[in-house]
Amino acid sequence: MGSRIAGMRSLRSASSNSLTSHENPRDRAGQVPADFPPPVDPRQEFIKRSLDTEDRVDVGVAIVGGGTAGLACANRLMQLLADDPETSERLGDVPVAVIEKARSCGGHSLSGALMQPGPLSELFPELSREHWRQQGFAFGEVKKEAVYALPSRRTKVRLPVPGIQRNHGNEVVAVSSLGRYLQRRAEEAGALVLTETAATQLIVEGDAVRGVRSGDKGRDKDGEPRGNFEPGTDIAAMATVLADGCWGHLTDAAVCEFDLAEGREPRVWELGVKELWRVQRPLDRVIHTVAGWPLRIRSRYHQIGGSWLYPMKDEKSGENLVSIGFVLDLDYADATTSAHDLLQLLKTHPMVRKILQGGERLGWGAKAIPAGGFWAMPKLSVPGAVIAGDSAGMVNLAALKGIHYALKSGVLAADAIYASLQRGDNDFSAYDQAVTDSIIARDLYRQRNTRQPFQQGLLRGGPLVGLMLLTGGRLPGGRWKLHPNDAQPMFLGSTRDSYPTPDGKYIFDKLSSVFLSGNATREDSPNHIRIQTRVPREVAETWAWMCPAGVYEVPADAPEHGDVDLIVNYTNCVQCGATSAKGGRLTPPEGGNGPAYHRI
Repeated sequence: MGSRIAGMRSLRSASSNSLTSHENPRDRAGQVPADFPPPVDPRQEFIKRSLDTEDRVDVGVAIVGGGTAGLACANRLMQLLADDPETSERLGDVPVAVIEKARSCGGHSLSGALMQPGPLSELFPELSREHWRQQGFAFGEVKKEAVYALPSRRTKVRLPVPGIQRNHGNEVVAVSSLGRYLQRRAEEAGALVLTETAATQLIVEGDAVRGVRSGDKGRDKDGEPRGNFEPGTDIAAMATVLADGCWGHLTDAAVCEFDLAEGREPRVWELGVKELWRVQRPLDRVIHTVAGWPLRIRSRYHQIGGSWLYPMKDEKSGENLVSIGFVLDLDYADATTSAHDLLQLLKTHPMVRKILQGGERLGWGAKAIPAGGFWAMPKLSVPGAVIAGDSAGMVNLAALKGIHYALKSGVLAADAIYASLQRGDNDFSAYDQAVTDSIIARDLYRQRNTRQPFQQGLLRGGPLVGLMLLTGGRLPGGRWKLHPNDAQPMFLGSTRDSYPTPDGKYIFDKLSSVFLSGNATREDSPNHIRIQTRVPREVAETWAWMCPAGVYEVPADAPEHGDVDLIVNYTNCVQCGATSAKGGRLTPPEGGNGPAYHRI
């Protein structure tokens, strides 16, 4: 393994001539969302070319994003600075600042989630897992698990648990609650956490990042100042950490500005929709379903996905909870495919209904998931800045894991930044090498090609994926291409015909689910979604069905064929990020807008 890891950096930058070729999705019939790009220029709009000399805030390290990676970085930095008062003093009155757009850290964070405990235990070695549970972000160790294929809406077949997906000893967690805990620890250690603050521009002078600019607050839907208007502020930093999550706004600007994706594969995504249930009978095991129903496995539909059910025992309240969710690959081709409605359909299966029967839905949320893996990870550092966690695509979809990578990357980023600050420079390239030498790159390298075969469909790609998992990626070898999700031609299929009718008790519509997310976006706030609104019917239906929050709407009187005028209900948005993968562009809303996830 050592020799392979040593060559990772050159492998990721290999020329396209070395890539294994596959079918071009554009060869198939249909309307392609990428042909209708969003009206946005990241370098022009999201890069600020100079720091304000007077009206600004100076900090030592600015961390964009109060999620798992950003807060791990903040806590690790404060640990290092606690033993080094000289460096801490050089960083000024605010040595570490975390900039988070949600009302609290974790408010926009969502995952299943099963976490490998190692990186969190390394960050806080004095804490036991029982302490985690008492703090309300951990809900029990995995001791039993099962994997099922669902051949039909009534049947199930139990499968052996694949080695890479074995979870014995892992912890069931809620990342939204973990975020609140990590925020509290960072603040107690002396970090400044700026919630309800969106970082809207990356400040670049010459070839180096110098900080970020926060967004204005208090503008109306036309962009005009309201009575409570507050202008944004330049936040100057000696180091900037971009941990702004899935398809991070400023990460994308940095990737474009510094060509950080050169020689890499395009980023691709999946979409997860989740519900939290209080149940009458405790679930005694972790359950995953793979392939088959409720998806359509014919290659024309191009639907890949699966589901989870995780037991959660709340030590504080004594409640028996279940986390249930459905994950959908965003490379699908039927425009009427909806992850939210597929989750509702999944709940009609007898196995699932038996678990949830008599229970109550307590929470709902949705989030896009980076799925490109090893080949799609960008270069991770530039002078003055690093990229961490989901922003860098550090998710292992084959293993269904990412939280421990986010924690580890935050710690590695902190170590590299601290060493550079001690030297007095802004060269953080040691972080790239630290990630390459870590469990993050080692794991992602083993599964470097397991996502790509599914672009041929489940029936053709599934056996290849199985062989890759069995051989640790050695067979079939090479580097396999990825195609952007928005390059998939879309057609109007019949997936929607199978969705159950909401009853408000067990099957739920999108709008009631958005309410349950705690979404409090101001009704007259500016539109933060960039998308073309006059597009072919196939593209409009794609966006309308895709969005779990009902943001996009095709008018009832729209023509059946040709172009239609799309309605954008942007205040419904829960900022899942799926639109950025499938043809639109999500930008940060006003700070404080969006969901307020709890125990999700």
